[in-house]
Amino acid sequence: MNRLFRPLAILTAFSALVFSTTYAAPALAQSKEVVIAYQDMVVPWRYAQATGEVERATGYKVTYRKLGSGADVIRALASGSVQLGEAGSSPIAAGLSQGVDLSLFWILDNINDAEALVARDGSGVTSVKQLNGKKIGVPFVSTSHFHTLVALQAAGVDPAKVKIVNLRPPEIAAAWERGDIDATYIWDPVLAKVKKNGKVLTTSGDVAKSTGKATFDGFVVDRKFARENKDFVDGFVKVLAATDANYREHKAAWTAGSAQVAAVAKESGANADEVPASLALYAFPTPAQQASNVWLGGGAQSGAAKSLAATAAFLKAQGTIQTELPDYSVGVDASFVQRAAR
Repeated sequence: MNRLFRPLAILTAFSALVFSTTYAAPALAQSKEVVIAYQDMVVPWRYAQATGEVERATGYKVTYRKLGSGADVIRALASGSVQLGEAGSSPIAAGLSQGVDLSLFWILDNINDAEALVARDGSGVTSVKQLNGKKIGVPFVSTSHFHTLVALQAAGVDPAKVKIVNLRPPEIAAAWERGDIDATYIWDPVLAKVKKNGKVLTTSGDVAKSTGKATFDGFVVDRKFARENKDFVDGFVKVLAATDANYREHKAAWTAGSAQVAAVAKESGANADEVPASLALYAFPTPAQQASNVWLGGGAQSGAAKSLAATAAFLKAQGTIQTELPDYSVGVDASFVQRAAR
């Protein structure tokens, strides 16, 4: 294990699971049932999730399972306990590198400023350079973990001289309140909480602009499930696209008192008053944009494949993963967004 990282029990378990799992067709596929894993991210499609729109659009019985991190989602996908799930570009890259039979089929969001590195008031930290010798809480193998290391190195800080601890979002919120950590790199709803008594040092939008290493959240699916349930995934993508379009075209209606924002708050665990500002930090690409080579289209030249490859190279250099794929477009499926864009 590279000295820049503390021992990652989650990765040890993850690797063991990946190489011991026999990939079989999920039993649920034959009975028009599906389990979808999601996280606490504040995104428009939570409204469709809360209102049962996926069930109505597809005819499938849908069970939603909330998990604590992208690594947890990839692990659940590998075990067959879920068929689709939300994960950031970092855990997706790690999963593909470890041999998980998944495909990225939808860009949930361009992270932009929705993830940020925040120093706690009283920590004495007002810049990234001052994090030397401090304690930072991040969910390991997440997009924020990736950008933590990128931001430190870009600022000339040796990550080996920073104590980076593996905490899931709820654990970060608790550690922040106790004063156990000096900083965190995290997303909403926890981001909104730590901003109240903390200073934003940089955001993922800033890091991407300065280093060229962008991050995103996406939806992934078990490849066999996708082949056997193409109509379901097509219908699901239409629901995702419609909800994002509703938000893009009617942002003024997504107020703290609206049904849409109430649903997003309920499913994500966020405060409804903070949801509109949180949503504004993201960008939500249209199906046409996703079908282009900016995102999912273009094979090895797609933006997603290039981002996953760059992320995997970084993770391997840090000792987080052991191998890289020669071409990450094997884990990118643009066919669903291409049909949705017609």
